Amino acid sequence: MKAVLLGTTAGGGFPQWNCACALCVRARSGSLPSRSQDCLAISGNGTDWWLVNASPDIRTQIAACSFLNPGPGARDTPLRGALFTDAELDHTLGLLTLRGGVGLTVWAPGPVLHALQDQFDLRTVIDGYAPVAWRQVEADQSFSLGGLRVSAIPISGKRPKYARSSTVDGHWVVAYRFEDLVSGGVLVYAPCLASWPSGFDEVVAEADCVLLDGTFYAASEMGSATGSSSGQAAMGHLPISASLPELRRFPSVRRLYTHLNNTNPVLDPSSPEFSKVREAGVEVPLDGTVIEL
Repeated sequence: MKAVLLGTTAGGGFPQWNCACALCVRARSGSLPSRSQDCLAISGNGTDWWLVNASPDIRTQIAACSFLNPGPGARDTPLRGALFTDAELDHTLGLLTLRGGVGLTVWAPGPVLHALQDQFDLRTVIDGYAPVAWRQVEADQSFSLGGLRVSAIPISGKRPKYARSSTVDGHWVVAYRFEDLVSGGVLVYAPCLASWPSGFDEVVAEADCVLLDGTFYAASEMGSATGSSSGQAAMGHLPISASLPELRRFPSVRRLYTHLNNTNPVLDPSSPEFSKVREAGVEVPLDGTVIEL
């Protein structure tokens, strides 16, 4: 199994276009590395690649990843489709860039497929260019993708803002567990974690590598960084200060934080918060990091 972190930040990227917080100012000056929005590429056989989420930055992300280079034919691509963890715009809008791709398949929970069709109508727009196969992910089932066994792990019922009027209940947010059918390696990708759900201990303990929601370091972070805490509590992201003690209990598992908000102090390797994360044996990877299991 090979996975590439194409992007490692929350919606808006780093620096965020409309933010002049201290961290974004430093990123614009070049003293901190810029990062693009959350997206993973994964393959079990080195030939067929799948996106986990499709960020608005997907064109640049694909161009920066040699594994995703097109060829050998003029329109050949190793990309086979995408798996969505949720229906958030920063995780799905990249499909618009991929419009016209031949033979793509999108996997997502039922409520997410509903939102993309009935609340946002992304499915109709995409299918107008080239038909996409839309597949519903069931929490109690697994499926195979090019040498990988994939299963969805229910996380929460948090829906995006544009779907607040939806009456559809169910698993709006999932994590994915990928198991290499040859090596037996297991990777878990959970970029959106509202809490530490029941049964998640077993998910982490059975994994070789876990990529976890690191959106915020602390519950009051946005207020401290920008002067306004409006909205953070409702965003559905467990802060690192709450998840790090949980991760400490699994020292044999490779643990990495992704989906970092532009206000998160761990973006600065010289910060005390970054040191605390690293002291716990947890990584804060940059865009382009490759994981092999």
